[in-house]
Amino acid sequence: KIKEYDPNLPVIMMSAYGSIAEAVEAMKLGALDYLIKPFDIEELKIIVKRAIKQYELKVENIYYREEEEKRFNFEEIIGKSNSINRVLEMIKNVASTPATVLITGESGTGKELIARAIHKNSLRKDGPFVVVNCAAFSLNLLESELFGHEKGAFTGAISRRIGRFEMADGGTIFLDEIGEMDLSIQTKLLRVLQEKEFERVGSSKTIKVDARILTATNKDLKREVKEGRFREDLFYRINVFNIDVPPLRERKEDIPLLVEHFINKYNKILNKRVKKVSAKAMDFLIDYNYPNIRELENIIERSIIMAKDEIIDENYFYFIEQERKFEKKGTLKDVEKELIIKYLIQNKGNRTKTAESLGISRRSLQNKIKEYQINL
Repeated sequence: KIKEYDPNLPVIMMSAYGSIAEAVEAMKLGALDYLIKPFDIEELKIIVKRAIKQYELKVENIYYREEEEKRFNFEEIIGKSNSINRVLEMIKNVASTPATVLITGESGTGKELIARAIHKNSLRKDGPFVVVNCAAFSLNLLESELFGHEKGAFTGAISRRIGRFEMADGGTIFLDEIGEMDLSIQTKLLRVLQEKEFERVGSSKTIKVDARILTATNKDLKREVKEGRFREDLFYRINVFNIDVPPLRERKEDIPLLVEHFINKYNKILNKRVKKVSAKAMDFLIDYNYPNIRELENIIERSIIMAKDEIIDENYFYFIEQERKFEKKGTLKDVEKELIIKYLIQNKGNRTKTAESLGISRRSLQNKIKEYQINL
């Protein structure tokens, strides 16, 4: 109970009927030391002094950590787990350098947030931060997007266009999903990295550019190199410093902090006043096997949209199970039927309340019950 009130507060246990097993258990629960009565006063003084010193050091460390966090801008990188702290430490180490950084990790783990944090804590923070999703463009369009083009360079090029590299001059360019980049464009990118220059599509004029290059991928680029889909020399150029972002399933202790963050975010966006999720709802969210942070954010957003109270309980997450069943069954009617049955049971057969829960009229509910032949 004391540790719940203040995790940093040192606790000294005393007992007249102590055993080694109890002492070990107390230490496991966070006790600094364990005394069995009768005890020596001098020994107690030493233990208390040590406890005070330990507490002062912890408070001092917390202060310096908070001061350090004020110096570094991490925005939406939420978490206190060891794995995310390692990522933050790597950002601190590399941000002020000119090094290229390859950010790896599964889709939706927050690789762009990492890139933004590197930029905002770099010497280029006052310059532009330009994002390009390499997977979103065809070969010709990506080349034009990155390097720009001259009027008449290709069909549809009705005017000159400045490329993203020129836009990023003096700042940072973030090339997301670089593993999707065609080999021909990889060659031009390598030249930019080596020579800091390029030509627009349809032009022979060389343009100098000063932009830091950050890249990200969810692919195994070493395998891509072996299979001939990614240039080895380019790989070593972009992989000067690698940050691997852990998936959410490997940092579940961060879920409560992320939930709180997303509640605050979507309360503002959706003009809602949700305070928190219930204990059971939090247990559900922690136990759920997420593919990524993006899904957790979507779950919270949808729950806040549906929320009628200040506290979100586990019933608001029913749509998650329904979507899983929908994937297996493949029909919307099956999902709709099960949803109606679920709310009928929850409302003890009261059709008016069930219709309200579903957000439909009582007549529509009656028609659905008849259509699906629900007998409750």
